[in-house]
Amino acid sequence: MDYQLIKNWSFPEVDQTYSVNDSILYALGIGFGHEPTNPDHLKYVYEQDMQSFPTMAVVLGYPGFWMKDPKAGINWVKLVHGEQRLNIHRPLPTSGRVIGRTRISHVIDKGADKGALVISERTLKDAEGNLLVTISQTTFCRGDGGLSQSDESPPALQATPDRAPDMTCSIPTLPQAALIYRLCADNNPLHADPAVAAKAGYPRPILHGLCTYGVAARAIVQTACNNDATRLTSLHTRFSSPVFPGETLVCEIWRDEEHAVRFRAKVAERDIVVLSHGYAGIKA
Repeated sequence: MDYQLIKNWSFPEVDQTYSVNDSILYALGIGFGHEPTNPDHLKYVYEQDMQSFPTMAVVLGYPGFWMKDPKAGINWVKLVHGEQRLNIHRPLPTSGRVIGRTRISHVIDKGADKGALVISERTLKDAEGNLLVTISQTTFCRGDGGLSQSDESPPALQATPDRAPDMTCSIPTLPQAALIYRLCADNNPLHADPAVAAKAGYPRPILHGLCTYGVAARAIVQTACNNDATRLTSLHTRFSSPVFPGETLVCEIWRDEEHAVRFRAKVAERDIVVLSHGYAGIKA
């Protein structure tokens, strides 16, 4: 992998129009509708007085799996989604047009035997040019260390406090969650085909990391935002381990300051941390 090539990678602008049905499909993918008569579910999956759930932004304006391009020189088979950060500037409409622009903000060498980190930043603006969200994704390129140059790492996400959480929220994921979520943005067969999952070393298909991310956002909105998703202003976390569809996500939440919480998420059935170093900004 060449530092200069990746750092200056040119991304086409993504002009995307999405519908109310797309917003509903995303909400169903992260488990809304599991309680079909609950108004806190219906407002995301029923078009009357509907809202979009803010983490849907991560599937919009996506430039595609560019790291698989042979020109990039990246060993894409060894890629791992490391971190996801989202800053929300304006509420996402339930339907409309967005313009996605992506750039590489950091290429960080960890050493010849340790891989490299590539951080991409994506902004979404509406048709009038208003900034809706800023999305940052860290990809751990495990097979591509030993670069000629390296950027300084951005400030690290903080670990959660070493004490009992102030709040806990458990949300079951749906057995068919990956099959629904893959229709939103990522149709990687790892999330649907048992044979592909077996080749990757998993006993069955795994849930998308960004689906787990959306379920964790649900837990934070429910527990720390009084079920008002418009209060969520940011959501940052590190991916620690995969989730299997049908498992229960237990989100542990700590009050950090007046307008923020820290969080991590475990799988109840295996007592394994799947999201760590979580931070959520919350407005009053």
